[in-house]
Amino acid sequence: MNFLVGMDKKVRIRSVGSVSAELLKKSREAALAAVQVFNNPAITFKSEIYVVLIVISWTYLMHAYYRKKKVEYRYHKMVGGRKRFDRTNKGAQKYWELERCLNDENSPIDRDAANNLNFLIGLRHEIEHQMTSRIDEFLSARFQACCLNYNEYIKSLFGPEFGIDKHLSFSLQFSSLNKDQIDTLAAQKDLPKNIQAYITKFDEALTEEEFNHPSYAYRILFVPKTANRKGQADQVIEFIKADSDFAKDVNAQYTVIKETERKKYSPKQVIEYVHNEGYPNFNMHHHTQLWKALDARNPAKGLGSQVVKTWYWYDAWLEQVKAHCKAEGGKYV
Repeated sequence: MNFLVGMDKKVRIRSVGSVSAELLKKSREAALAAVQVFNNPAITFKSEIYVVLIVISWTYLMHAYYRKKKVEYRYHKMVGGRKRFDRTNKGAQKYWELERCLNDENSPIDRDAANNLNFLIGLRHEIEHQMTSRIDEFLSARFQACCLNYNEYIKSLFGPEFGIDKHLSFSLQFSSLNKDQIDTLAAQKDLPKNIQAYITKFDEALTEEEFNHPSYAYRILFVPKTANRKGQADQVIEFIKADSDFAKDVNAQYTVIKETERKKYSPKQVIEYVHNEGYPNFNMHHHTQLWKALDARNPAKGLGSQVVKTWYWYDAWLEQVKAHCKAEGGKYV
């Protein structure tokens, strides 16, 4: 799932201290930049850039909050009743990273939003030192939740004028989501093994309540899926049984889309169908030549699907075969 971002107009930063104001400004800019990158169709390195920028954004937000509340957020030791600050090799003071900010007793972030952030922090550690294949579609539910959580907290901690919701909305599409597109999404390849292992380990540590909370992963649409285990990669479009108890009881913030199981036909049944339509000379050889010529087994075309080792065809393919026979005149009559 994508997000839409508009040009950010100048927002007058209320006087909360010059350093806090600068931290808040940079925090907002980093959040907006993260969303802009994720929406940019020319960028294929979306998730990795998004995670880095959104972690920076939340870190600055927490620093601004702690500074406003006069909570010391620099690493230090007490020596002789005085603070001795930890420093980098170049002499700069060391400030808390986001994980330390979240673990502090003064943190204002609730459990579920913190779970979401801790997941992204761990994901950043997993991907920052190596290239990954595209993981955008599998993790968008957690990215969406992170954006919504950020907008909620920046407004509650610093005031509604700091919200970025006026710059964020669902992206516009040139076409609606149809059945073929859903099949294509469901056919996506697995995640890289290291990412899959990380997701599984993190999700298994959560309770069912934590795992299903929208502040951890914000899922919008519900249609059938084949797997229900925690730890599997999720998308903003999550696949579940439309007639399940969960789908029936889901609250108003979700939209439930009910999809019926498509009827499937074996190649032999396709031939029988064509014969019944008045083309008795159309045989299996003709059928094989036809689907190969049209690349009909390409999953993106939505004309059929493979079950175990057997390919089955949908009604849409029957209509194409019928149209082909009709176009050939008396060849198959």
